Amino acid sequence: MIQIIQQYGLAYLGWDGYNISGLAMTLWLLVVSCGVGFCIALPLAIARNARSPFVWVPVWLYTFIFRGTPLYVQLLLIYSGVYGLDFIHNTAPFNEFFRQAINCTLLSFALNTGAYTTEIFAGAIRETSHGEVDAARAFGMSRVTLYRRIVIPSALRRALPVYSNEVILMLHATTLAFTATVPDILKVANDAYSATYDPFDSFILAAVIYLCVSFALIFAFRRAERHFLAFLQP
Repeated sequence: MIQIIQQYGLAYLGWDGYNISGLAMTLWLLVVSCGVGFCIALPLAIARNARSPFVWVPVWLYTFIFRGTPLYVQLLLIYSGVYGLDFIHNTAPFNEFFRQAINCTLLSFALNTGAYTTEIFAGAIRETSHGEVDAARAFGMSRVTLYRRIVIPSALRRALPVYSNEVILMLHATTLAFTATVPDILKVANDAYSATYDPFDSFILAAVIYLCVSFALIFAFRRAERHFLAFLQP
């Protein structure tokens, strides 16, 4: 196994002129996709709870499509389909963006996790205690101040356990980047297998790496839950 790591690049792989590890690429995909998805989900979660159908219906349609179709299909459509459109080819910024496999992968991952996170946050917003809202209104808070100081902080705290599951699932979903030739852990492990014809050492090591990352994420989220949800403890 040590020979596989050192000789066949399970630890490091040259990609676009850089020496980047499969682990670093996987973490980069996870952090960027979850970060962008979080930024997408927060305003959409508020819009999802709007009273006007002109506001919440487009958000519902977005979450329905991206939660109702496989991530693999979404990645193929963005990676292979979108770049084939004439409009994309004839527009320089779009052409440059969709030519890069990493950009297509990050976009598909971000849109997918953004849809799931939107519903998670929207549900947490709906579960906000009416007493908190009434107390804020009694202090004369505007709707913007109410959401900024009461509703959103409270909803994010209560959504933390569910959101942690989404992050773990997103970590596992990054293995699909392999199909777009992005050198994540699975891609590098597969290259090691192709070089050594030793599937057990190559893929078991990859599984151990994913397990360690999952454990670190679970540990971090549990610490965050104990800190931010301490007031809910009996």
